[in-house]
Amino acid sequence: MKAMLLAAGFGTRLFPLTLDRPKPALPVLGCPLVAYGVDYLTRFGCCDLVVNLHYRGEAIVAALGDGAAFGCRIAYSHESDEILGTGGALDHAKPLLNPTETFVVMNGKLITTIDLQAALATHRRQQALATLILKPNRRWERFSVVEVDDTGAIRGFAPPPDAAAPDPPPLFFTGIQILEPEIFDYIPRARFSHTTTDVYPRAMADGQRVIAHVAGPDEDWYEFSTLERYLDLSCHLAGHPQAVIRGQNCQVAADARLARTILWNHVTIGAKVELHEVIVGDGVTIPEATTLSRAAVVRADLLEVSERARAIAEGRGRQVGENFIVHF
Repeated sequence: MKAMLLAAGFGTRLFPLTLDRPKPALPVLGCPLVAYGVDYLTRFGCCDLVVNLHYRGEAIVAALGDGAAFGCRIAYSHESDEILGTGGALDHAKPLLNPTETFVVMNGKLITTIDLQAALATHRRQQALATLILKPNRRWERFSVVEVDDTGAIRGFAPPPDAAAPDPPPLFFTGIQILEPEIFDYIPRARFSHTTTDVYPRAMADGQRVIAHVAGPDEDWYEFSTLERYLDLSCHLAGHPQAVIRGQNCQVAADARLARTILWNHVTIGAKVELHEVIVGDGVTIPEATTLSRAAVVRADLLEVSERARAIAEGRGRQVGENFIVHF
Protein backbone atom coordinates (compact mmCIF):
# COMPACT_ATOMS: atom_id res chain seq x y z
CA MET A 1 0.00 0.00 0.00
CA LYS A 2 1.19 3.52 -0.78
CA ALA A 3 1.20 6.38 1.70
CA MET A 4 1.99 10.07 1.84
CA LEU A 5 3.60 11.92 4.76
CA LEU A 6 2.85 15.64 4.98
CA ALA A 7 6.04 17.46 5.98
CA ALA A 8 5.99 20.84 4.23
CA GLY A 9 4.82 23.17 7.01
CA PHE A 10 6.75 26.11 8.47
CA GLY A 11 6.28 25.13 12.13
CA THR A 12 5.87 28.74 13.26
CA ARG A 13 4.41 27.73 16.65
CA LEU A 14 7.66 25.90 17.35
CA PHE A 15 9.79 28.97 16.63
CA PRO A 16 12.74 29.37 17.25
CA LEU A 17 13.43 25.61 17.06
CA THR A 18 12.36 25.67 13.42
CA LEU A 19 14.73 28.42 12.33
CA ASP A 20 17.02 25.92 10.59
CA ARG A 21 14.72 22.93 10.09
CA PRO A 22 11.02 22.11 9.55
CA LYS A 23 8.89 20.76 12.36
CA PRO A 24 9.07 17.11 11.22
CA ALA A 25 12.88 17.25 11.45
CA LEU A 26 12.92 18.20 15.15
CA PRO A 27 14.63 15.56 17.29
CA VAL A 28 12.44 13.55 19.66
CA LEU A 29 14.53 11.37 21.97
CA GLY A 30 17.38 11.65 19.47
CA CYS A 31 15.36 10.65 16.40
CA PRO A 32 13.84 13.02 13.80
CA LEU A 33 10.11 13.28 14.39
CA VAL A 34 9.24 12.36 10.80
CA ALA A 35 11.16 9.09 11.13
CA TYR A 36 8.58 7.86 13.64
CA GLY A 37 5.90 8.35 11.00
CA VAL A 38 7.90 6.44 8.38
CA ASP A 39 8.47 3.58 10.81
CA TYR A 40 4.76 3.54 11.71
CA LEU A 41 3.63 3.37 8.10
CA THR A 42 6.12 0.69 7.09
CA ARG A 43 5.09 -1.48 10.04
CA PHE A 44 1.57 -1.49 8.59
CA GLY A 45 2.79 -2.47 5.14
CA CYS A 46 3.05 0.96 3.50
CA CYS A 47 6.39 0.53 1.76
CA ASP A 48 6.03 3.10 -1.06
CA LEU A 49 6.00 6.56 0.49
CA VAL A 50 5.79 10.09 -0.83
CA VAL A 51 6.92 12.94 1.41
CA ASN A 52 6.10 16.54 0.48
CA LEU A 53 8.66 19.26 1.11
CA HIS A 54 8.71 23.04 1.16
CA TYR A 55 10.41 24.84 4.04
CA ARG A 56 13.94 23.52 4.71
CA GLY A 57 13.13 20.30 2.93
CA GLU A 58 16.78 19.28 2.82
CA ALA A 59 16.58 18.45 6.54
CA ILE A 60 13.82 15.92 5.84
CA VAL A 61 15.80 14.35 3.00
CA ALA A 62 18.87 14.11 5.24
CA ALA A 63 16.81 12.34 7.91
CA LEU A 64 15.07 9.84 5.63
CA GLY A 65 17.16 9.43 2.49
CA ASP A 66 15.65 7.05 -0.03
CA GLY A 67 13.91 5.04 2.70
CA ALA A 68 16.21 2.02 2.52
CA ALA A 69 17.16 2.36 6.19
CA PHE A 70 13.45 1.99 7.06
CA GLY A 71 12.73 -0.88 4.67
CA CYS A 72 10.71 1.26 2.26
CA ARG A 73 11.03 3.49 -0.81
CA ILE A 74 10.64 7.25 -0.44
CA ALA A 75 9.99 9.77 -3.21
CA TYR A 76 9.84 13.52 -2.56
CA SER A 77 7.25 16.00 -3.79
CA HIS A 78 8.86 19.46 -3.83
CA GLU A 79 6.48 22.39 -3.36
CA SER A 80 9.09 24.88 -4.48
CA ASP A 81 7.08 28.04 -5.23
CA GLU A 82 4.60 28.10 -2.37
CA ILE A 83 3.17 25.81 0.26
CA LEU A 84 0.03 24.11 -1.05
CA GLY A 85 -1.93 22.92 2.01
CA THR A 86 -3.04 19.36 2.68
CA GLY A 87 -5.28 19.16 -0.39
CA GLY A 88 -2.92 20.97 -2.72
CA ALA A 89 -0.09 18.74 -1.54
CA LEU A 90 -2.01 15.67 -2.68
CA ASP A 91 -2.77 17.21 -6.06
CA HIS A 92 0.88 18.18 -6.57
CA ALA A 93 2.09 14.70 -5.55
CA LYS A 94 -0.41 12.79 -7.70
CA PRO A 95 2.17 11.85 -10.39
CA LEU A 96 4.39 10.30 -7.70
CA LEU A 97 1.53 8.58 -5.90
CA ASN A 98 0.04 7.32 -9.18
CA PRO A 99 -2.93 6.10 -7.14
CA THR A 100 -4.70 3.04 -8.46
CA GLU A 101 -5.79 1.64 -5.10
CA THR A 102 -6.42 2.60 -1.49
CA PHE A 103 -3.67 4.75 0.05
CA VAL A 104 -2.90 6.45 3.37
CA VAL A 105 -2.10 10.09 4.16
CA MET A 106 -0.54 11.05 7.49
CA ASN A 107 0.70 14.26 9.07
CA GLY A 108 4.47 14.22 9.58
CA LYS A 109 4.37 15.71 13.10
CA LEU A 110 2.89 12.64 14.82
CA ILE A 111 3.98 9.71 16.96
CA THR A 112 1.22 7.14 17.31
CA THR A 113 0.27 3.54 18.01
CA ILE A 114 -3.15 3.78 16.33
CA ASP A 115 -4.14 0.48 14.73
CA LEU A 116 -4.09 1.30 11.04
CA GLN A 117 -5.34 -2.17 10.08
CA ALA A 118 -8.46 -1.67 12.18
CA ALA A 119 -9.08 1.66 10.47
CA LEU A 120 -8.58 0.02 7.08
CA ALA A 121 -11.16 -2.62 8.00
CA THR A 122 -13.64 0.17 8.84
CA HIS A 123 -12.86 1.87 5.54
CA ARG A 124 -13.54 -1.29 3.53
CA ARG A 125 -16.60 -2.31 5.51
CA GLN A 126 -18.15 1.12 5.01
CA GLN A 127 -17.11 1.27 1.35
CA ALA A 128 -15.85 4.77 1.98
CA LEU A 129 -14.21 7.26 -0.32
CA ALA A 130 -12.31 8.57 2.69
CA THR A 131 -11.94 7.40 6.27
CA LEU A 132 -10.64 9.86 8.84
CA ILE A 133 -9.18 8.48 12.05
CA LEU A 134 -10.55 10.38 15.03
CA LYS A 135 -10.04 10.43 18.78
CA PRO A 136 -12.16 11.81 21.62
CA ASN A 137 -10.90 15.20 22.80
CA ARG A 138 -10.98 14.29 26.48
CA ARG A 139 -8.87 17.29 27.51
CA TRP A 140 -11.01 19.69 25.46
CA GLU A 141 -7.95 21.02 23.69
CA ARG A 142 -8.09 23.51 20.81
CA PHE A 143 -8.71 20.94 18.09
CA SER A 144 -11.46 21.39 15.50
CA VAL A 145 -14.55 19.28 16.13
CA VAL A 146 -15.55 16.54 13.69
CA GLU A 147 -19.30 15.92 13.63
CA VAL A 148 -20.27 12.25 13.16
CA ASP A 149 -23.74 10.69 12.86
CA ASP A 150 -24.97 7.38 14.26
CA THR A 151 -23.86 5.47 11.15
CA GLY A 152 -20.26 6.65 11.48
CA ALA A 153 -20.53 9.09 8.58
CA ILE A 154 -18.87 12.47 8.98
CA ARG A 155 -21.38 15.29 8.61
CA GLY A 156 -19.19 18.35 9.08
CA PHE A 157 -16.34 20.16 10.79
CA ALA A 158 -16.76 22.78 13.50
CA PRO A 159 -14.46 25.22 15.33
CA PRO A 160 -12.66 24.08 18.50
CA PRO A 161 -14.81 23.95 21.65
CA ASP A 162 -14.78 27.08 23.78
CA ALA A 163 -14.76 25.17 27.05
CA ALA A 164 -15.35 21.76 28.53
CA ALA A 165 -18.92 20.51 28.51
CA PRO A 166 -20.66 17.38 29.76
CA ASP A 167 -19.68 14.04 28.24
CA PRO A 168 -19.25 12.74 25.66
CA PRO A 169 -16.22 14.79 24.61
CA PRO A 170 -16.06 15.98 21.00
CA LEU A 171 -14.10 14.09 18.38
CA PHE A 172 -11.04 15.49 16.64
CA PHE A 173 -9.13 14.50 13.52
CA THR A 174 -5.76 12.83 14.15
CA GLY A 175 -4.29 13.77 10.78
CA ILE A 176 -4.36 10.15 9.55
CA GLN A 177 -6.72 9.26 6.70
CA ILE A 178 -7.36 6.41 4.31
CA LEU A 179 -8.35 7.40 0.79
CA GLU A 180 -9.52 5.98 -2.52
CA PRO A 181 -8.05 7.31 -5.80
CA GLU A 182 -11.39 8.96 -6.64
CA ILE A 183 -10.65 11.57 -3.95
CA PHE A 184 -8.71 13.45 -6.64
CA ASP A 185 -12.02 14.22 -8.36
CA TYR A 186 -12.74 16.60 -5.46
CA ILE A 187 -9.33 18.23 -4.99
CA PRO A 188 -8.96 21.66 -6.65
CA ARG A 189 -6.24 21.55 -9.29
CA ALA A 190 -2.90 23.33 -9.02
CA ARG A 191 -3.68 25.60 -6.09
CA PHE A 192 -3.67 25.81 -2.29
CA SER A 193 -6.40 23.81 -0.58
CA HIS A 194 -7.09 21.94 2.65
CA THR A 195 -8.81 18.57 2.76
CA THR A 196 -11.11 19.42 5.68
CA THR A 197 -12.32 22.72 4.20
CA ASP A 198 -12.02 22.31 0.43
CA VAL A 199 -12.09 18.59 -0.37
CA TYR A 200 -14.16 16.53 2.06
CA PRO A 201 -17.11 18.98 2.15
CA ARG A 202 -17.28 18.84 -1.68
CA ALA A 203 -17.21 15.05 -1.62
CA MET A 204 -19.90 14.85 1.06
CA ALA A 205 -22.09 17.32 -0.82
CA ASP A 206 -21.80 15.00 -3.82
CA GLY A 207 -23.08 12.07 -1.76
CA GLN A 208 -19.73 10.39 -1.21
CA ARG A 209 -19.11 8.45 1.97
CA VAL A 210 -16.60 10.17 4.24
CA ILE A 211 -16.39 7.95 7.31
CA ALA A 212 -15.02 8.18 10.85
CA HIS A 213 -12.93 5.52 12.52
CA VAL A 214 -12.56 6.31 16.23
CA ALA A 215 -9.31 5.03 17.71
CA GLY A 216 -9.45 3.16 20.99
CA PRO A 217 -8.42 4.63 24.37
CA ASP A 218 -5.29 2.46 24.48
CA GLU A 219 -4.07 3.72 21.11
CA ASP A 220 -1.58 6.54 21.71
CA TRP A 221 -1.41 9.71 19.63
CA TYR A 222 1.08 12.50 20.18
CA GLU A 223 1.14 15.70 18.13
CA PHE A 224 4.14 18.03 18.32
CA SER A 225 2.90 21.47 17.31
CA THR A 226 3.96 23.93 20.05
CA LEU A 227 6.98 24.43 22.28
CA GLU A 228 4.98 23.38 25.32
CA ARG A 229 3.71 20.19 23.66
CA TYR A 230 7.17 19.38 22.36
CA LEU A 231 8.60 19.59 25.89
CA ASP A 232 5.68 17.83 27.61
CA LEU A 233 5.52 14.94 25.15
CA SER A 234 9.28 14.45 25.01
CA CYS A 235 9.42 14.11 28.79
CA HIS A 236 6.40 11.79 28.73
CA LEU A 237 8.00 9.54 26.13
CA ALA A 238 11.27 9.61 28.09
CA GLY A 239 9.34 8.09 30.99
CA HIS A 240 9.75 10.83 33.60
CA PRO A 241 7.96 14.19 33.99
CA GLN A 242 11.22 15.86 35.09
CA ALA A 243 13.40 14.17 32.48
CA VAL A 244 16.65 15.68 31.24
CA ILE A 245 17.11 14.56 27.64
CA ARG A 246 20.61 14.92 26.20
CA GLY A 247 21.72 14.75 22.59
CA GLN A 248 25.18 13.92 21.35
CA ASN A 249 28.38 15.51 22.68
CA CYS A 250 26.80 17.59 25.43
CA GLN A 251 28.93 18.97 28.25
CA VAL A 252 27.16 19.81 31.50
CA ALA A 253 28.96 21.32 34.49
CA ALA A 254 28.84 19.16 37.60
CA ASP A 255 27.10 21.85 39.65
CA ALA A 256 24.50 22.74 37.00
CA ARG A 257 20.90 22.02 37.97
CA LEU A 258 18.62 20.84 35.18
CA ALA A 259 15.04 19.55 35.30
CA ARG A 260 12.46 18.94 32.60
CA THR A 261 14.96 20.08 29.99
CA ILE A 262 15.96 18.99 26.48
CA LEU A 263 19.49 19.46 25.18
CA TRP A 264 20.06 18.94 21.48
CA ASN A 265 23.54 18.13 20.12
CA HIS A 266 26.85 19.81 21.03
CA VAL A 267 25.37 21.81 23.91
CA THR A 268 27.58 23.24 26.67
CA ILE A 269 26.08 24.07 30.07
CA GLY A 270 28.25 26.26 32.30
CA ALA A 271 28.81 26.17 36.05
CA LYS A 272 25.97 27.12 38.39
CA VAL A 273 23.43 27.13 35.55
CA GLU A 274 19.81 26.42 36.48
CA LEU A 275 17.40 25.30 33.77
CA HIS A 276 13.78 24.28 34.28
CA GLU A 277 11.49 23.54 31.34
CA VAL A 278 14.07 24.66 28.79
CA ILE A 279 14.80 23.43 25.24
CA VAL A 280 18.38 24.11 24.11
CA GLY A 281 19.23 23.92 20.40
CA ASP A 282 22.29 22.59 18.62
CA GLY A 283 25.62 24.18 19.40
CA VAL A 284 24.34 26.47 22.15
CA THR A 285 26.52 27.44 25.12
CA ILE A 286 24.67 28.51 28.26
CA PRO A 287 27.05 30.78 30.21
CA GLU A 288 27.77 30.12 33.85
CA ALA A 289 25.31 31.32 36.51
CA THR A 290 22.46 31.58 33.97
CA THR A 291 18.95 30.83 35.22
CA LEU A 292 16.20 30.09 32.69
CA SER A 293 12.67 28.73 32.91
CA ARG A 294 10.09 27.89 30.22
CA ALA A 295 12.30 28.96 27.36
CA ALA A 296 13.71 27.76 24.04
CA VAL A 297 17.29 28.79 23.28
CA VAL A 298 19.05 28.67 19.90
CA ARG A 299 22.18 30.25 18.46
CA ALA A 300 21.52 33.88 17.52
CA ASP A 301 23.35 33.45 14.23
CA LEU A 302 20.40 31.35 12.98
CA LEU A 303 18.45 34.60 12.65
CA GLU A 304 20.72 35.48 9.74
CA VAL A 305 19.58 32.57 7.58
CA SER A 306 16.76 34.56 5.95
CA GLU A 307 14.67 37.71 5.99
CA ARG A 308 11.74 35.54 7.02
CA ALA A 309 13.60 34.36 10.12
CA ARG A 310 14.36 37.92 11.19
CA ALA A 311 10.77 39.00 10.55
CA ILE A 312 9.35 36.18 12.67
CA ALA A 313 11.84 36.92 15.43
CA GLU A 314 10.74 40.54 15.70
CA GLY A 315 9.06 40.93 19.07
CA ARG A 316 9.03 37.20 19.81
CA GLY A 317 12.28 36.81 21.70
CA ARG A 318 15.50 38.50 22.71
CA GLN A 319 19.17 38.10 21.95
CA VAL A 320 21.46 37.53 24.93
CA GLY A 321 25.09 37.30 23.89
CA GLU A 322 25.40 34.59 21.26
CA ASN A 323 21.97 33.12 22.05
CA PHE A 324 18.40 33.92 21.05
CA ILE A 325 15.79 33.14 23.70
CA VAL A 326 12.02 32.74 23.37
CA HIS A 327 9.90 32.23 26.47
CA PHE A 328 6.69 30.18 26.37
